[in-house]
Order: sequence, then C-alpha cells, then structure tokens
Amino acid sequence: MKFSKQAILARFRKMPVIRFEDQQLTSFGGVIVFLALFQHLDLKARLKECFQHLKGSPIFGPHRIVLVLIVHLLLGFRRLRDVDYYRDDPLVQRLLGLRRLPDVATISRALKVMDRESVVRVRQLSSTLVIEGLQREMFPRLTLDFDGSVTSTQGHADGTAVGFNPRKKGARSYYNLFCTVAQTGQFLDVLHRPGNVHDSNGAHEFMMENFDRVRTAFPAIRLESRMDSAFFSEETLTLMDLYGVECTVSVPFERFPVLKQMIDSRCRWRYLDGDRFYFESDWKPKSWPATYRFLFVRQKVRRQVKGALQLDLFVPRSFDYDYRVVVTNKTGSARSVLLFHHGRGSQEGIFAEAKQHTGLDLIPTRRLVGNQMVTLCAMMAHNLGREIQMLAHPRSTYSRAKRPAAWVFQTLGTLRHRFIQRAGRLTQPQGNLTLTLSPNPMVENDLLHFIDAVQKAA
Repeated sequence: MKFSKQAILARFRKMPVIRFEDQQLTSFGGVIVFLALFQHLDLKARLKECFQHLKGSPIFGPHRIVLVLIVHLLLGFRRLRDVDYYRDDPLVQRLLGLRRLPDVATISRALKVMDRESVVRVRQLSSTLVIEGLQREMFPRLTLDFDGSVTSTQGHADGTAVGFNPRKKGARSYYNLFCTVAQTGQFLDVLHRPGNVHDSNGAHEFMMENFDRVRTAFPAIRLESRMDSAFFSEETLTLMDLYGVECTVSVPFERFPVLKQMIDSRCRWRYLDGDRFYFESDWKPKSWPATYRFLFVRQKVRRQVKGALQLDLFVPRSFDYDYRVVVTNKTGSARSVLLFHHGRGSQEGIFAEAKQHTGLDLIPTRRLVGNQMVTLCAMMAHNLGREIQMLAHPRSTYSRAKRPAAWVFQTLGTLRHRFIQRAGRLTQPQGNLTLTLSPNPMVENDLLHFIDAVQKAA
C-alpha cells in the first residue's frame, strides 16, 4: 500500500507542557505475566516459610524484601537505589502485594538481619522450583554441568579474597560453584565460596548433594555430567561411577607427561570430522586402581607463531595441531562423546546471560549473607524467566549430542524490550480492574499467549 507524502510527513515544532500527575500509569505492563506465574508457584507464601525463624519487620518482612529483589532484577535494574525510579508503579506494587515499596535503607537492614539458615532455605526453595519444572516435563535424561564463576568487587565485602580472576587481576572476588541443568538452562544450585579457592574446592560434597536431590525426584532417570580439567581426579570419577552418572572430564596435560609421550608416539589417527582426528586408549595414572577410557583429539590449525620458540616439557606443542584429552565412562562412539563434552560451553552462555540481565555478578553489600541472598535472587530471576517460556512454548521432542536446551529461549533483555516494558494504565470501569495497553498486535499476541499458558498450567 502506498501513502502520500502528506500522510507520512509532519512538522512538529512546539514543545509540549510537561505535567506529573497520578494517572495510575505503569511502565511495565508486561510484568502481568509474572503476576500470573507468582500465583501459579505460590511464590510469596513459600518465601515466607523460608524466614519463619526470623523476627523481622511486621510490615516489610524478609520474604517481602527477597521478592522485591527478585522483581528488581527481573525488571533489569542493578543498583538497589534504582528502586526509587519505579516505586510509584501501580502494577509493580500489585505484583509485590504492596501499596508502598520499601526504601533502600529498609532493604539494607533486612539483608543485614538475614542469617545463614535463611540462605540455606532460600537455596533449597530455588532448587525445589527447578525440580518441579523438571517433573512436569519428564525428561528421559538430565545433564548437570558443574563449573565456577568469578564475581569481582572493588570493595572489601565479607568472604571475598584475591584469587583466580582472569579479567580483573588482583581484585577481591567470590568464586561460586554452580550446578546448571543443560536441558532447561536453569541454575539448580550454588556453592558459595571465596575467590582464593581451587575450582574443585568442596565440589564432591556439592555434587553428591545435587545427585541425591535429583535421584530422589527421578529414581529411574539417566544422569549425565561434564566438567573441565579442574575437576579431574580419581575421586571425581569414582563418585560418578558410584551414582551411576555418565560423565566426561577434560584432562590436564601438565600433571601427566606420559600423555605427551603417547601423543608423540602415535602414528595412526582416526578421522573424526572436519579437521579433527582422534584415537582412544584405556589408561590410568599409576596410583589409580581402575582404568578409564581416554580420548585423544587433535585438530588441524593454521596460525602464525611469533617470537622465540621455547619448547614445553609437558604440553604438546605443534605448529599444525591443537591437542585435547577427555576421560569418560560413556560407552558411545567417540564422535558422540566428544560432541557431548563440547556442549558444556553452553553453561558459559548461562553465566553470561544471568550476569548481564539478572545481576548474577552483583556484590551490593559488605556482608556475606546479604551478598549470598542477592546471588540467589539473581538465580531465581533467571530461572523464572526460563520457567515462563517453558510453560508457554513446546519443547523439542528429541535429544541432540551436545545436549542443548530443549527450548529456543529468549533472554530476559529481549522479553523486556518486546512486551515487559510496555506503558499501560490501570483503571476500574464498573469495578473491574483493567490494564489498558496500546494496540500493538505483536505485544498483544505475546502477552496473552504467556498469560494463557500459565493459567492452563495452574
């Protein structure tokens, strides 16, 4: 359809008069979908149970503050003081069940009152919500990935320490260990740790706790796991065999010079795909009682080497190939095992998305418990963003070798731009509470689709 020039172009010169009146306007019309989700999950009541042992404010109890933090992160805000920019939003107030949002000082005092038991209970609730979603979907197998993620600060918060920090060297940080579910891209659990610990510190107890939790909910499910070289040890592989978990673990060359000798002496490599070749061997370090399946992979590379050449005694150096070794207890083909192991890179995408869109990298207070609670709120905000999409869209009916997510998820940032951050007006014509939005067919379709999906799941 063609339009005339006069029908499209316009000349606006006059500056309108600006007024600020209470019109019951909302800047987050799409947050109504999370109101339906919170009611479906009974989130407010379950959070209240996590703080029954505390005697907090009779008005702004700890459970309300935690819910405020979850919504705060869902809306895309990071600084606690940013709550002042939407405290008059009527739809956010309705979502939280409040007529007045707490001040920043109130939020800070509530975080100060919380204790370790509060963190443990909220952590259990976060895992329970994920398990309930998995029970609804009934996957034939679950893939649990374990890895640490650095959260840095320029201050001196309790529990932080100077340690491994590739981006901000010398900064104090936390080095939390996370367990994620590959099929849903959600955080199942977290182990809070200071920044100066090794990646495997406390990992075995953390793994057992999560395996027990999943086995209790799904006795007959097939469990898988994949880890980087920091977790490579006899104890890790023995633990996987004990729990019947199929796993792959990267092998560090530095600890086993004999692996370099095996690669150097190898003459015949089997074709894998593209520029990659492999061979496999049943091998074990001398101190181990049992042998395991080791896959040796080399990939042809084209790179220019600058500077002086210094031979390395441990890591195989070649101008033509890169080498990797993976140990596994899986019995499938080498191609399927390696594709499965390389799929663990999707966990880095989960970390990046949560840090960017739900504030997983925030350290807003100086107290350890307060920062741990904010981390749990960030995890729950991320998980709720995934949960609403899992309810609204069908999942893939087949499993692929890399174990990607069973849904094509949109980030919370995308959901905010599409329908959450939509201006609206709350009115009560003839006593019926009504949210009025601008007539955009795409927004209307998405919003009604999400609400209808949550209501059907209830």
